[in-house]
Amino acid sequence: MRNKPNLFSSSFYLCLSGVHVVQVMYGCEWDDETQKVTGYRQFGYDGEDFLTLNTETNTWIAPQPQAICPEWLKKYVGYGRSSLMRTERPSVSVLQKSSSSPISCFATGFYPNRAEMFWRKDGEEIHDGVEKGEIVPNNDGTFQMSVHIDLSSVPTEDRNKYECVFQLSGDKEDVTNRLEKTRILTNESNISIVIILVVAAVAVLGLIAVIGFIVYKKMNAKRPPSPVNGPPPEETQFLPQT
Repeated sequence: MRNKPNLFSSSFYLCLSGVHVVQVMYGCEWDDETQKVTGYRQFGYDGEDFLTLNTETNTWIAPQPQAICPEWLKKYVGYGRSSLMRTERPSVSVLQKSSSSPISCFATGFYPNRAEMFWRKDGEEIHDGVEKGEIVPNNDGTFQMSVHIDLSSVPTEDRNKYECVFQLSGDKEDVTNRLEKTRILTNESNISIVIILVVAAVAVLGLIAVIGFIVYKKMNAKRPPSPVNGPPPEETQFLPQT
């Protein structure tokens, strides 16, 4: 509210010509009998009430018809049109921690935050076993949300009848992800990859060790025996000199 006087005074100067007087009065009142505190904010134009703020309903009251100016609204809407009309479609993924865990549909990177996401089966929205998360902001100004569904009692062959639907305000085209096993991102698949990599690394190290041992044995077989390990040298007899 602190910027309202500047907003209204600048609008007066833009819309009107000549010399005029703009007055602003605001403050608070306290009733010592009821202990009630009320506030007020009023704008006057050329000595007459122009706009009054009802602090209880937080709405503006226009005593003068000149205070209702659609051109101002059109002007400020035009200034903020790039933000007001901005839409960004999300990236939607289907996640599951394990085969017995609920399945989550996760959407991130969408704008504005007026969005809906739900699970659908055979074209009809379902509510049983569904838990919706709140829309929360991302660091880049976009938003994210998720909706979870428990299909532990549904046979695997019937799960392809389910689909996650994301609807964004201002976008006529829905983002739909049918529940297919190949599209589900799970921690189990990541664990399997890690196990495979570990087993492969151990196998490679074992193969290197075996090859190194064979090469070592062959090199030792070709090396001549050392004097310590070889046969004893022949004794030399010295004859006495005559």
